[in-house]
This record gives sequence, C-alpha cells and structure tokens, in this order.
Amino acid sequence: MAKQLLLVRHGKSDWGNLDLKDFDRPLNKRGKENAPEMAERLINKGFKLDLMVSSPAKRAKSTAKYFAEAYNIDHIQFEESIYEANTSALLKVVNGLNNGADHVVMFGHNPGFTDFANELCDADIYNIPTAGMVLISFPFDSWQMVSKGTGALVFFDYPKNSDEV
Repeated sequence: MAKQLLLVRHGKSDWGNLDLKDFDRPLNKRGKENAPEMAERLINKGFKLDLMVSSPAKRAKSTAKYFAEAYNIDHIQFEESIYEANTSALLKVVNGLNNGADHVVMFGHNPGFTDFANELCDADIYNIPTAGMVLISFPFDSWQMVSKGTGALVFFDYPKNSDEV
C-alpha cells in the first residue's frame, strides 16, 4: 500500500512571555482556534490516519493534541529530533517510521517543514504557514524508501486559504 505523509506546522505561538524558552512557547488564541479548524478540514477531506508523530515542543504538542482529539486518538509518538530539524533529520524520522502505518501525520516546525515538503515532492511551496498542512503521497510499501523527489503533492492547505491548492 502506498504511504501518505501529512506535514502539519504547529499553530501560531504566543510570544507574550519573553522569559520562556522557544521550546516552551504555548499556542496563542489564534493557534488554539486554527488547530481544531484544520483538524476538522482534514476529517472533511476523508483523511484517515494510522500514526501521529510530533515534536515535543509545547506548541507542536498542543497542535497535535487538537488533531488527536478530533480523530479520537489517544496516542501521539513524540520525537525529539523533529524539533529544530533540518531536512536530513526529518528524513531520518520518516525512514524510521513503522511500516504498519500507511497514513502518518507529523507535527513540527519551520523552516524545516517547508524545506522538507519541497525536497520530498518538488512542491515549490514558499512557506507553510502556522497550522498549515501538506499531504505527500509515496508509491512505496516501506517508509525506508522515501527520499528526495520520491513523493507527489496531494494538497497544501492552511487557515487563511480560501482556495485550497
């Protein structure tokens, strides 16, 4: 069965407390509104998921929890290497995914996610906005086969998008 990877950038974060480390920044009001909205859009598209993987940073974890709630899923796998990851680190995470999961949602950060989406499927996306989603399909049965240029862009959607690409 073909694999599908949905990259979800975390929702808008709160910069109100400058004493907080980047890792500990929570979602702001807009982030708390956009995350469940995007999860609902995903459900309306009929997307089924087998596995959720997230950066453990607070804003990514919170975004993932909104999606888990919408999908009634009680387990999110946290991968520290997603935080501040470049494309090589993200590919390593994807190549290590369980092959029993065909539809995986990964929650993380920019600039890594935008670069990774473009590298996987030559998507030419300038920027994945906060709470933005990119679905990439691969013609493989194994996550280990995923590499540069092997994916096809299925859709790119984000909160302010009125006309999904």
